[in-house]
Amino acid sequence: MSSAELIAGIYAASPTPIAPDGSADRDSLIAHCRWLLDNGCAGIAPLGTTGEANSLSFVNRLAIIEAIAAARIPLNRVIVGTGSCAVGDTVRLTQHALEHGYPNVLVLPPFYYKGVSDDGLFAYFSTVIERLADPRLRLNLYHFPQMSAVPISLGLIKRLRAAFGDTVAGIKDSSGDWSNTKSMIETVPGFRVFSGSEQFLSENLALGGAGCISATTNVTAPIAARLLAGRNRGGDDPQREITEIRLALQKFPLVQAVKKVLHWRTGDAAWTRILPPLSSLSLNVEENLRKALAQFSLFGPDACSN
Repeated sequence: MSSAELIAGIYAASPTPIAPDGSADRDSLIAHCRWLLDNGCAGIAPLGTTGEANSLSFVNRLAIIEAIAAARIPLNRVIVGTGSCAVGDTVRLTQHALEHGYPNVLVLPPFYYKGVSDDGLFAYFSTVIERLADPRLRLNLYHFPQMSAVPISLGLIKRLRAAFGDTVAGIKDSSGDWSNTKSMIETVPGFRVFSGSEQFLSENLALGGAGCISATTNVTAPIAARLLAGRNRGGDDPQREITEIRLALQKFPLVQAVKKVLHWRTGDAAWTRILPPLSSLSLNVEENLRKALAQFSLFGPDACSN
């Protein structure tokens, strides 16, 4: 893999806009991806938790990969969520990403069965890699124990790296535990460790981490980009700004809150639709969200009034 294909920096875990028939609205998604790339993001991470990937049909997940490829989003600016409970589905989705030129994938552990051993998880990830047998593949693990209830241990990471080297390229740590992220960066040389929140972006980068892949980067990307560039606005601290916005947003159901902000920004009704079992914010919660964000310059009253 050439250095041009390596991923690092600020990635937005993109939500999925939904058409009236419940399918992915590919035009709205591509418009948002382009906005993210034009406003400070190194890249996008579609089909993750924020993208409601495990509420989308398999056909829709394939179609989103195809739409991103058709839009010619550069390969080093995309990390595709392909994790599924069934290893065969993960293999097929990952193969589809590779067929369309995207070697970087983000893979949840199989999350239906709980209390599984590291041996079982090693077998799962090994099966994905060995069935594909593609040297381009760069598999990034997705550690989100609060949601999956299947943690990825440091021991498992070391074992996978020993077996497959740089094919197991990195991890998104969405545990919210900085000490866990820190231990991954410090003890696995050459492993790309992304924080799951821009709250930890400065600490991650200072320690040699890869950056962040975050839901709220859909909102904070321009500020996070100033942090990376070392540019402050009027003496403000970009890390403090993005942390405050992140903390404000995560007091609400995060997928719905991010989609609501995108609806306010664009006026596009595709961002108002949520796939079951999640449900839309009530009008009262929407109003509370608007008030919580009104203090920030990017989201004043005019921006949050559609």
